[in-house]
Amino acid sequence: MTARTVSLVLGSGGARGLAHIGVIQWLEHHGFEVRSIAGTSMGALVGGIYAAGRLPLYTRWVTALERKDVIRLLDFSFGRNSLFKGERVIGELKVLIGNPEIGDLPLSFTAVATDMDSGKEVWLNSGPLFDAIRASMAIPTIFSPYTLQGRRLMDGGLVNPVPIAPTLADSTDLTIAVNLNAEPQVLPPSAHAVSKRRESNRYRENIAKLINELQQRWGTEAEDESGFFDIISRSMDIMEDLIAQFKLTAYPPDIIVNIPRNVCSFYEFHRASEVIEAGRRYAHQTLQGLVEGGDKGGAPQGGQTVI
Repeated sequence: MTARTVSLVLGSGGARGLAHIGVIQWLEHHGFEVRSIAGTSMGALVGGIYAAGRLPLYTRWVTALERKDVIRLLDFSFGRNSLFKGERVIGELKVLIGNPEIGDLPLSFTAVATDMDSGKEVWLNSGPLFDAIRASMAIPTIFSPYTLQGRRLMDGGLVNPVPIAPTLADSTDLTIAVNLNAEPQVLPPSAHAVSKRRESNRYRENIAKLINELQQRWGTEAEDESGFFDIISRSMDIMEDLIAQFKLTAYPPDIIVNIPRNVCSFYEFHRASEVIEAGRRYAHQTLQGLVEGGDKGGAPQGGQTVI
């Protein structure tokens, strides 16, 4: 098969964003050449690291994370606008990956964020890579807003969970979008499912303790701390799903790889290997027609500021 050039659009969805790695691995394995990337939130993180040529290094790092490592990366915020500052994980990734200028990357890259004051979509395609990634990942109530060039920026998923528009001027053969908020599916059983479920429950309990400690520091009651992350993640899923449907109708890509939202919860980064494998599996289901002589391998379903 002659290599095809791709504009790759990577959506938001917390830990489900690790599925982006599996999609990229599938594309590379089958000879596709990604020339342009636009991403929101975790899509910006994975896409930016891939554009920097460091995705294999990041993949080894994230698949080695255990639950205690994920908790260690959560740095308490002592203000009232978020639970965590988000600086610890970004600092560790800078040490691991470096922090190149976006303009120096071998691939075109755009991270999407939201201007907290105007509510407008902001395209970040210049400046230090991790400034753009940090701004795009500032999930409301979870991570603090990020100030960049005088703007207070928040998670891009608030306005554009699957950012097709930054790729519209590309001269590539295909635009492939990865949507992390697709309808739930019955998932294939994994080998140690029961023990994993028990471990996941203990992990939730540890997260709950962190939330309880924060709420005590803030002087508030911890009435239902065990469901805190679930409530936030589900609320974000509902909002982003509705916005994504609108955006995908307005700017339909050539192909959408849909990742079911029940692949994992948005904070289950300790399941990296499993989620990456899910990304490869859904990429194969959607895109295999492209390498088997099919026409598109699948059909589409379903005012910016540039810094």
